Amino acid sequence: MAVTIYYEADCKPEVIQNMKIAIIGYGSQGHAHALNLLDSGCDVRVGLREGSSSWTKAEEAGLKVCDMDTAAEEADLIMILTPDETQPKVYEEHIKAHLKPGNTLAFAHGFNIHYGYIVPPEDVNVIMCAPKGPGHIVRRQYTEGSGVPDLACVQQDATGNAWDIALAYCWGVGGARSGIIKATFKEETEEDLFGEQAVLCGGLVELVKAGFETLTEAGYPPELAYFECYHEMKMIVDLMYESGIHFMNYSISNTAEYGEYYAGPKVINDESRAAMKQLLARIQDGSFAQEFVDDCNNGHKWLLEQREKINEHEIEKTGEKIRSMFSWIKKD
Repeated sequence: MAVTIYYEADCKPEVIQNMKIAIIGYGSQGHAHALNLLDSGCDVRVGLREGSSSWTKAEEAGLKVCDMDTAAEEADLIMILTPDETQPKVYEEHIKAHLKPGNTLAFAHGFNIHYGYIVPPEDVNVIMCAPKGPGHIVRRQYTEGSGVPDLACVQQDATGNAWDIALAYCWGVGGARSGIIKATFKEETEEDLFGEQAVLCGGLVELVKAGFETLTEAGYPPELAYFECYHEMKMIVDLMYESGIHFMNYSISNTAEYGEYYAGPKVINDESRAAMKQLLARIQDGSFAQEFVDDCNNGHKWLLEQREKINEHEIEKTGEKIRSMFSWIKKD
């Protein structure tokens, strides 16, 4: 299925520049959206809870800051950028009562709309601008004159111009510089969750851990195992990112390329693919979403237990020791 991609010439900047915008939250994505929109000539205010540690940061960055209710009341467009698990409560307590017919409610991920944890009134637009990168990269690339590609979606078009608003918003955060891909809330939500679970986070971390454990259990030094299964991974991914798998294969040795074709299908095999299909099915039917929400309501008990396990894994302790020797890695 072909996708439609839009660029700066397809957008109407005046649409977003003539709106009052509220950014709810000032985390990784929140700070990037707010600052990029401000630099794009938009009327931006950041809505935060009273006493938020981000309040001073946002003010020092030159942004207007107010409580969430005030921001929502003032705004024509409200972008919710708090974590997925907090959004329903934020919406119910600080946004819902301030929505007026013709307003636009925006998201950077479709989780709560797609699974029905937030149900907006029918007389407001519901759109999405989902930059395909972390917030700090969204901000950095904007300041460098480029931009992170965005997914743009419209779930509800109450005013007849919701798509123009979505494109203009993506323009404002820099997405039109590299490309805005038209999608749906369903596509963005399910593909995003699957990519995170099966490849980018879940799959990758388990692959790295398994390789490290295989070598160390066979008696190889953890430092060498770290370099082989963890450190060099970034270099390989950078080559793929820059010019594709063929360029990565061109850049490595014939020995490595031969091993790729021979061993890759043995590690990622029919059993692995069956597991991926099961993961996708749980995402599609809402089982994963409900399990995640249940854990959130239980104080993130399971999540915190898993976080502690990975933090205590030998690969992390080895990596911390090795990275401390790298003068080029910034200490923060």
